Amino acid sequence: MKLTVQKIGLIVVGDEILSGRRVDKHLPKLVELLGIRGMQLSWAEYIGDDPQRIVDTLKRSFASKDIVFSTGGIGATPDDHTRACTAKALGLELALHPEAKDLISQRIIETAEGDPIKADLTSPGSLQRFRMGEFPIGSQTIPNTYNLIPGYSIQEHYFLPGFPVMAERMMAWVLDTYYPHMFHQNDYIEKSFLVGGSVEATITPLMEEIERLYPKIKVFSLPSLGDPSRGGLYAQRHIELGVKGPVELVDVSLKELRAGVTALQLPTYDLP
Repeated sequence: MKLTVQKIGLIVVGDEILSGRRVDKHLPKLVELLGIRGMQLSWAEYIGDDPQRIVDTLKRSFASKDIVFSTGGIGATPDDHTRACTAKALGLELALHPEAKDLISQRIIETAEGDPIKADLTSPGSLQRFRMGEFPIGSQTIPNTYNLIPGYSIQEHYFLPGFPVMAERMMAWVLDTYYPHMFHQNDYIEKSFLVGGSVEATITPLMEEIERLYPKIKVFSLPSLGDPSRGGLYAQRHIELGVKGPVELVDVSLKELRAGVTALQLPTYDLP
């Protein structure tokens, strides 16, 4: 079975992430959603609310032909630049999307709770909210079941709100709607074991040798100084050492890797 060629990326936009006022939850959630479907995230970028940097980042990602999720910056406040930057990156104009207009109108009326003043679709407040439906011409809407205000997609880029409670559902919808043909098509897996009381420099030549022998395999190491709170094997200094790649090569390369570690007279342990 061939490995999936098209890569998947994530762009997280927002000064609040870079300043530490908010902790990003989009990356782990997207990794989880992809993993459930037998898919993998290839890359992620964090950028602030700098319009030129957003434009430059989007130009690169559009040129890559990757599947890209972008979160944040699609509201209607002065620091929300993603919609305009998307249009600029593609050389397009922004326009109020008819479906987005209908959905935002529905939301305005619902939240008005019968108050005719709040339900006035021509009020300054309503007109401001309609700006959230201004997308680059040619975009499609992404449904938002949390509050109806849609995201948008264009050229396999999917632009979502910065609120994880909304973005999570929208990510899942995008994957299930557009990419079911990619689910579990990747025969790429990983397996690992623990090496006790060593440092990476000791096993690096062995790692390089395994990758030379098995070009389709990647060897990885995750060193730890030990975590007494976890107890057991994890309490002492150790390295999680493993391989990842095509199913038919993982077991044989892992066996050879482990034999090499044993030859270095280092203890190995199966993962709990």
